[in-house]
Amino acid sequence: MASLKEVKNRISSVKSTRQITSAMKMVASAKLHKAQGRIENMLPYQRKLNEILTNFLSTDVTVESPYTEERPVGKVAIVAFSSNSSLCGAFNSNVAKMLERALEDYRSLGKENILVYPVGKKVEEAVKKLGYEPQGSYQEMADKPSYVQAYELAGSLMKEFLEGRIDKVELIYHHFKSMGSQVLTRDNYLPIDLGKVAEEATGTVGKSSFNNDYIVEPSASQLVAELLPKVLSQKIYTVLLDSNTSEHAARMLAMQAATDNANELIQDLTKQYNKSRQQAITNELLDIIGGSMK
Repeated sequence: MASLKEVKNRISSVKSTRQITSAMKMVASAKLHKAQGRIENMLPYQRKLNEILTNFLSTDVTVESPYTEERPVGKVAIVAFSSNSSLCGAFNSNVAKMLERALEDYRSLGKENILVYPVGKKVEEAVKKLGYEPQGSYQEMADKPSYVQAYELAGSLMKEFLEGRIDKVELIYHHFKSMGSQVLTRDNYLPIDLGKVAEEATGTVGKSSFNNDYIVEPSASQLVAELLPKVLSQKIYTVLLDSNTSEHAARMLAMQAATDNANELIQDLTKQYNKSRQQAITNELLDIIGGSMK
C-alpha cells in the first residue's frame, strides 16, 4: 500500500490537473459560443443564395457550366480539415483515418496524381507521415476562419479544375450537428452535383418560399452559371466554420470528461488516504497498548 505522503502528493497532482482541464473547458466553451455566432451570422446569406439557386434549378432551365463537367478521374485533390492543437478527443485522429482511407481509394492513380490540401497542423503532420507532400500550409485559416483565405483556396481549386489539372476534388471535415455530435464527413466538391445542391437547398429553405416568377436577362442558365462559383466559394468557408466549431465542441467535451475523471480519481484517492491514515493511527494505538501491557 502506498504511503500517506505518496497518496497526498497524488491528490495534489490530480487537483492541479483538474484546474487545468476545467480552465480549458471554459476557454473552449467561450470559443464555441463565438464560432456558433459566426455560423448564425452567415446563415441568412446562405439561405438567400440557396433560395435563388434552387428557384432556377426547380424550373426546366438547362445549365451549362465547366464546374459540372464530369470526366474520368486521372488526378484528384483532397482537402482535409483538422485543428492546430490537440486535447480534443479523437477529432484529429478521425480526420487522419478517413484521409488515409481516401488515399487508399485513389492509390491506383499514383502518389503524383493525388494532391492533398491540409487545413490544420495536425492533418498536415498526418499527410507528411503518410508520405505525401502537402499542397501548401493553411494552419492560420484553421485557427481563425477567414472568408478571404477560404475564397482564395476555393479559387485555386476551381482554377485547377477548369484548366484540367484536377479532375475531382473531395472534402474531409467534421460537420457540427449539435454540441455533443460532430459528424465526420467526406463530400464531393468538384464537379458540383446540381441535383444534390437543389436537394440540400430545398431542405434548408422549404418549398413554400419559392417564387419562380422572374424575368431574367440575359438568361436563367447564364445566371445560374454565374452563381456556381459563389456557391463553391461559400462551400469552403462553410466547411471551415463547421470544422472550427466542431473542434471547440470536441475539446469542450474532452475537457469535461477529463475534469469528471479527475473528480472521481480525487474521491478514490481521498478514500484511500483516509483508510491508510486510519490504519496508521490504529497501528500506533496497538503499539502503545501493547507497550503498556508489558
